[in-house]
Amino acid sequence: MTARHFLQGSADINSPIRRISATVKLCATGILVLAITLLPARHAVWALVPFAMLIALARLARLPMAVFAVHLAIAQPFVLGVAVLALFQQNGVVAFASLAIKSTVCVAAIQFLVLTTHFQELLEVLRRAHVPSALVLALGVVHRYLFVLIEELKRMRRARAARTLHARYGGLWVALASVIAVSFVRSMARSERIAMAMRARGWS
Repeated sequence: MTARHFLQGSADINSPIRRISATVKLCATGILVLAITLLPARHAVWALVPFAMLIALARLARLPMAVFAVHLAIAQPFVLGVAVLALFQQNGVVAFASLAIKSTVCVAAIQFLVLTTHFQELLEVLRRAHVPSALVLALGVVHRYLFVLIEELKRMRRARAARTLHARYGGLWVALASVIAVSFVRSMARSERIAMAMRARGWS
């Protein structure tokens, strides 16, 4: 699976959800996320109702449930990492459960929007809404170079696998740290080249 297919391949699936205007889907997602955010912690379990609706809509949109689950799982370490901080306050368990549930449902709503809508359509909606052009441009650049970054990581992973026959458990962590460090250096170098190229074309 290529990076492009992983990030936006599902947006090409023909379905009733796909044919809905990007403006409607973006507004509905924003309202849902706001409503879940304002939900009191003691009633956070009610956020599972829109989550079940999102699952039903994902099936209606003919999304591969495995893809939807993978996209949601990728965000879980960040969601749980933030929610864990709530354990150190009063009623920490309740706050932790509330943050975990509400954050997961919000992420699921955003993932559903992204998987059923082309990113360029979302950017066009933001332009029509008079969102600052610099922000829209930054979002477009980030989205464009996500593909480049993922492909770069895949090449480095293949190279590491080709050079590692029987690595021990500790060696795998060392190799992973090396991959992350090299990826960071390459990303910084690539971003500098992109900035220079944009300035050469008149961007300020």
